[in-house]
Amino acid sequence: MFFDSHCHLTAEQFDVDRDAVIQRAVDAGVTRLLTLATDVESSRAVIALAEKFDVVFCAIGIHPESVRDSSLDDLILIRELAKHPKVAAIGEIGLDFYWDKTTADAQQTFFETQLELAAELNLPVVIHDRDAHEKILGTLREMRELKELRGVLHAFSGDEAMAREAFDLGYVISFGGPITFKNNKRAPDLLRALPLEKILIETDSPYLTPHPFRGKRNEPLHVRYVAERIAEVKNLSIEQVAAQTTSNAKKLFRVM
Repeated sequence: MFFDSHCHLTAEQFDVDRDAVIQRAVDAGVTRLLTLATDVESSRAVIALAEKFDVVFCAIGIHPESVRDSSLDDLILIRELAKHPKVAAIGEIGLDFYWDKTTADAQQTFFETQLELAAELNLPVVIHDRDAHEKILGTLREMRELKELRGVLHAFSGDEAMAREAFDLGYVISFGGPITFKNNKRAPDLLRALPLEKILIETDSPYLTPHPFRGKRNEPLHVRYVAERIAEVKNLSIEQVAAQTTSNAKKLFRVM
């Protein structure tokens, strides 16, 4: 029923009960999970986890926060690992100017190189964008000649204009727990304005836990609360939201 398009199942927060977390998600109607890597080590780990569970697929790559401790040679390994049949995307890649602006140039190099790699391998990308809206869009504009490029702007925090430009460039966007927060006054108008056909849902678990569990560890089973919020705002049934967002994710990641 649900497709959690972004979770971090190999995070240490799940070390004590990882298998149970996945089973709880399945029992709650989550039929597909995409688990994301942040560096070479975690890329190997997400592939191993995806091999173990039929419902789990993975994305591999170098996260912007991992750039400081990575080298471009690591992308040679990422290219080889991406041949695995359970690898559905290159990610999590992008730019993060919130935590560390000193690596901005290196982040940009890794971002562009991994976009090129995704186009070469005909894989979608999962893009991390924190305090870097215009730089992200500018890069995607400059690289739009790579016709194979497609992907998702995960944990979308931009405005309607940014979303619509992303759509025009061939990308979709994803929403998670923050749209359920009572103090998120922008979310309802944004959700009403955007077509459901261009939206994915995610948990980003173990992070960004939705209301009413905010402050606790997030899990993929909580993706239901994201779908419920979208359904409420757009005056749809949760079944409609689940079916459409699952279809959207399957189409993007080519996961049947």
